[in-house]
Amino acid sequence: MSLNSHQRQFLKAQAHSLKPVVLLGNDGLSENVLKELDSSIEHHELIKVRLNAGDTRKEQATEAATAVHAELVSLCGRIAVLFRQRKDDSRFILPR
Repeated sequence: MSLNSHQRQFLKAQAHSLKPVVLLGNDGLSENVLKELDSSIEHHELIKVRLNAGDTRKEQATEAATAVHAELVSLCGRIAVLFRQRKDDSRFILPR
């Protein structure tokens, strides 16, 4: 699923008031972090992830998104916003 610019803008607005749910430490994307990330995105659909301080934040964010089959909505500083829509009952109705 690929998001267009209107959908990204809508999801960024929805994520503005959210707090980061998953925090990446110095270990990066370990097996336990990926499990927590997957369960969090399954429950919430739209989450914020705080990345660790490093030069590879964009790579960390894209790797996290692909690992849990989600879309990277935005990356601003150390905060990445990920979205994975549920198949049956999504709480987000994306604009076209």
